Amino acid sequence: MNKTFVVESSSQSGINTDWNASAVQKNYPQLSLCIPPEFEGPGLGYSPEDLYGLALLNCFIATFKFVAEKSRLEFDKINGTGNLIVDKGQKPALWMKEFRISIELTGTKQPERALALLEKTTKNCMIINSVQTEVTFSFQVKD
Repeated sequence: MNKTFVVESSSQSGINTDWNASAVQKNYPQLSLCIPPEFEGPGLGYSPEDLYGLALLNCFIATFKFVAEKSRLEFDKINGTGNLIVDKGQKPALWMKEFRISIELTGTKQPERALALLEKTTKNCMIINSVQTEVTFSFQVKD
């Protein structure tokens, strides 16, 4: 099962210069990226750190939606937030040290089963499984 996803990005010189990135051969809008103020940039677009956090969070949500569908679990809405901690590592280069995911699931008639499927999802998200970042989860299931 070999799947390929191609992305592209290009930029002109300068820390204050924004740039665009996109998925190749897909008719999606380009993303505007910029170096964040935390790293002396203007912060006028998504940063690589934003995209990293979004990739982790949305992989979890996509995986849960798939697991819930296959398990015939109905719910009204899933809301997620994530907090990315960037810090110096042992090298001492900066790295994505920790990502904290908080999920709120609403509108299910099977809250215990939903919680079990959320836990199952933590072990089956391919992007989360591919990173060295410590990922922690907190779940809240409401009727």
